[in-house]
Amino acid sequence: APSPSVAPAAETSTSSPPSPFPAASAGADMRRIAWDAAEAAGVDPKLLSALIEWESGWNPKAVSKAGAQGLGQIMPLHGLANPFDPQENSQYAAKYLRQMLDMFGGDVRLALAAYNAGPGAVQEYGGVPPYDETRRHGEGVMGIFRRGGGS
Repeated sequence: APSPSVAPAAETSTSSPPSPFPAASAGADMRRIAWDAAEAAGVDPKLLSALIEWESGWNPKAVSKAGAQGLGQIMPLHGLANPFDPQENSQYAAKYLRQMLDMFGGDVRLALAAYNAGPGAVQEYGGVPPYDETRRHGEGVMGIFRRGGGS
């Protein structure tokens, strides 16, 4: 089943531009952690950043209606020790995205669909599954990626 959308990150200040981060340095730290995780997994850091921006809005405490957790919206069944730890979550998200890219011959569109709906759904349909949420997910992540990755 496709994972549901994640609620937008809570705003933390009304005196500065809206930001999903508690402080600018915390946001920069999370971006650096994600960038490093992507590089270690052999994934384009801008793609992982776009994925995280779409999945959680860079909110490390995000939880979806389906129970997906953290920056990369990892389901509990994957067994992360602390899914709300930006480093652990980003590393897992990067490795999982790498696995999906490898499984689908480097096809980013199919890898993103598999990240969202599961590789079995992509295999079953022979492409992006006909789930509205999965299609929105792929289009949204790619839109952010084309603009230069996650903000």
